Amino acid sequence: MQGFGASGGRPSAGLTFPPGFLWGTATSAHQVEGDNTNNDWWAWEHQAGRIAQGHRSGRAGDWWRAAEADFDRMAALHQNAHRLSVEWSRLEPQPGRWDERALRRYREMLAGLRRRAITPMITLHHFTFPLWVARRGGWLWNAFPGAFGRFARRTVEALGDLADLWCTLNEPVAAIISGYLIGRFPPGGGGLLRTRVAVVNAVRAHAAAYHAIHAAQPAAQVGIAAYLRVFDPARPASRLDRLVAGAQDRVVNWMFLDALRDGVLRGLWQTVRIPESAGSLDFIGVNYYTRDLVRFDPRAVRTLFGRNTPTPGAPLSDGGYGEIYPVGLFRVLEQVRAYGRPIYITENGLPDADDDLRPAFLVSHLREAWRALQEGADIRGYFHWSLIDNFEWADGWTLRFGLIGMDPATQVRTPRPSSALYAEICRTGSVMI
Repeated sequence: MQGFGASGGRPSAGLTFPPGFLWGTATSAHQVEGDNTNNDWWAWEHQAGRIAQGHRSGRAGDWWRAAEADFDRMAALHQNAHRLSVEWSRLEPQPGRWDERALRRYREMLAGLRRRAITPMITLHHFTFPLWVARRGGWLWNAFPGAFGRFARRTVEALGDLADLWCTLNEPVAAIISGYLIGRFPPGGGGLLRTRVAVVNAVRAHAAAYHAIHAAQPAAQVGIAAYLRVFDPARPASRLDRLVAGAQDRVVNWMFLDALRDGVLRGLWQTVRIPESAGSLDFIGVNYYTRDLVRFDPRAVRTLFGRNTPTPGAPLSDGGYGEIYPVGLFRVLEQVRAYGRPIYITENGLPDADDDLRPAFLVSHLREAWRALQEGADIRGYFHWSLIDNFEWADGWTLRFGLIGMDPATQVRTPRPSSALYAEICRTGSVMI
């Protein structure tokens, strides 16, 4: 099967991944659980004009009541891992008050995955804040790092017998830029100064959680899920295009990871020493979807003076979500390899309601992951986004990422053809080309 765009990979009839490789899908609590009424995103959905077509998460995928039916679907598709998140607003609905019923439900879910021989990876923060945190300022709250560290320790003490792979934060830089610069996420704006404060606080929060998790579970493996996107100059001969593409690359992709390696945050016109963050990565999660061509535009202040577009004529996923650029996965994996940590591809997928692009997308991106393995990248797992269609934040239900289609009104699941293809990859641990 020919993927999108030829690469320099070695020709092979089958590309085999290492024994013990994790094959799974990824979800987040707010997008699949349903009725998460106590967080800032639920409140955001109920403000006019915030979500495409006025959509709301509602019952989402109904996981809080019946996740196990989808766990059965994972097992039937030969998946041996799943990345999910826990919802802070359920576990600690008020400051210092722990909800034991919510804890029991998460224990049921994790035990259910384990019974099906599915290894869980748990994300502690996937975009949502409890209302009590949001009202204190969310990312900007001075006490947020400490509160998040306490939440992390309590969660790991309660669930650590069922999981040892932990993501502290999902895409913190992307979430903060979307919230404070672009305004598509809560709180809907705030400018560069608040963005800078939020990024510093996010680094401190990760560090607090990292050390809290290891205090509770010394053998845990702790990382983040980093949003990594390729930024190429639209006109390679243009110095200004190269400068703004490089600035976006630095801020979005590497500023945060460097701070977790070195203990120094450099970017957004600031240098801040955060010694507690140095060396606070046991693995790096890579969330890769697309690339942009970047052209200098002095009016584009919110995107660091770059105007971003897909490559003319390139294949695009639904809704203009992005250019399909498989080689970009190899490129970011090569750069992540320099950090010297194990790598999990924690998200990779595309919105494709009629499933005409997803089969080639899967094969072509996994080919690039395999090529990175051959070059020495220590890649230990691949989590496709996502198992079922889910509530896609500001895009509501307009983007369909699932291997399995899901009607949010009826909860009816309909497997797409690509689910069978991915099942065979999971079963055999190899990709046929």
